[in-house]
Amino acid sequence: MARPKKAPAKRGRKPAAKTAVKAVVAAVPAVVVAAQKAADKALAAVKQQETKVDAAAKKAATAKAKATTPAGKRASVAAAAKVKAEKEKLASLKAAVRSAQVAVKAAQIEAKAAEVAAKAKEAVAEFEAKLAAKAEADLAKAVAAFTAKWRKARAKADAVKVKAQAGKEQAKANTAAKKLKAKATTVAKAADAEPKRRGRPAKAKPAAAAAPKRRGRPAKAAAPAAAAPKRRGRPAKAAAP
Repeated sequence: MARPKKAPAKRGRKPAAKTAVKAVVAAVPAVVVAAQKAADKALAAVKQQETKVDAAAKKAATAKAKATTPAGKRASVAAAAKVKAEKEKLASLKAAVRSAQVAVKAAQIEAKAAEVAAKAKEAVAEFEAKLAAKAEADLAKAVAAFTAKWRKARAKADAVKVKAQAGKEQAKANTAAKKLKAKATTVAKAADAEPKRRGRPAKAKPAAAAAPKRRGRPAKAAAPAAAAPKRRGRPAKAAAP
């Protein structure tokens, strides 16, 4: 018997396995969970008690049907009392269920209030973060504006100072230029008046030797010449030319 041929394997990548998408269920607060458990327990007790009431009612109906004798009548009365007691217990359990359901509602309201408070707190935190970010941005803008304004004012003041300093330096330069020009003129005039001689300059003549000082007392000054004696009488006539 011939074996069946296998289907040729498809080449290429294998299809990715589909991942099951899990439904995201919101976390139920613990207080609501506890209240709901109590309500479920009370509801279960009611259902159980209802079963007991139904059984007691059936027994009471059977006993009433057989109440033809004094013993049957007593059994019927006892069964009816049992039904009444079970119904009273059922009513009490139903009241507990209502209380539990009210507790569930209260827990839900409390949880909702806590959720609202948490969201409000979160909103305040987000608002605070936004304000902080905006404050940083405004601070950066204010610093940039102040820096630009300060630089402009400083540049203006520095320009005034530079202009004043340039005037001072120009005045100094003009004064120095005038002095150098006057000096150059003086040098040019001196060059034109006394032309320079070529060769070595003449040697300076030695100063005359001072007379040696004599020791002792200085010599006495010579007596002035004796004046000629005056003649008496008329002066002599001048010789004829």
